[in-house]
Amino acid sequence: MKTTDTHGIALVGFDGDDTLWRSEDYFDEAQCEFEAIVGAYVDLGDARARERLYAIEKGNLALFGYGVKGMALSMIEAAVDITGSRIGADALHRIVELAKRMLQHPVELLPGIREAVEEIAAAHPVVLITKGDLFHQEAKVRRSGLADLFGRIEIVSEKDPATYARVLGEFDLAPGRFVMIGNSLRSDVAPVLQLGGWAVHMPYHLTWEHEREVRLGDDLERMREVGAPAELPAAVRDIANASAGAGAPLANARA
Repeated sequence: MKTTDTHGIALVGFDGDDTLWRSEDYFDEAQCEFEAIVGAYVDLGDARARERLYAIEKGNLALFGYGVKGMALSMIEAAVDITGSRIGADALHRIVELAKRMLQHPVELLPGIREAVEEIAAAHPVVLITKGDLFHQEAKVRRSGLADLFGRIEIVSEKDPATYARVLGEFDLAPGRFVMIGNSLRSDVAPVLQLGGWAVHMPYHLTWEHEREVRLGDDLERMREVGAPAELPAAVRDIANASAGAGAPLANARA
């Protein structure tokens, strides 16, 4: 899918997890169950158990990537570490079963998101750019019932400026003509602003600590924030108007 016009917003990207459908709720529930499992062996306290698991998850990202499978492997490593290798096979099996349940959870769309995507898609080409385990993300896209709304679906291992630059390069599109919609400042907003694109931040009620570790800088004129999917079409229209009025210099500006 290549764009043909030369002015204004020509492409709108959507994140998947916690933007189109619920996700972090299941990770948070798994975190609580993990704390209960290791709590039977050692009285660390929930906060310290959570801190130790996050440290191990963060250290493993370069090896395991994002998603349930990486979290499960990190849970097993953390459980062994926290309990001084005293954790039993039954408890480790519970962690494996916990991961299996997470991989099979239903895909629950955020209220109003289908209507928002349809309205935006009526005015602009839309793509899905989601991060995580390929197999699991493909399954979630399939179960969501939204795949037919997107001209292209990108499942990536990381959302950084290089990834967005690659995607935009394949569309032969300047960053200033692209809008990214998502819940994560780290993954959906900061790298796009850095390239000179536009972003709509729609916070979710739960956010993984890793996705909160970000520095946006002071130049936020190309970002909008909304509280619900129903507000997304208006935010994109506002950006489209601002982009058209800004002219070429801003469209190619760097944050």
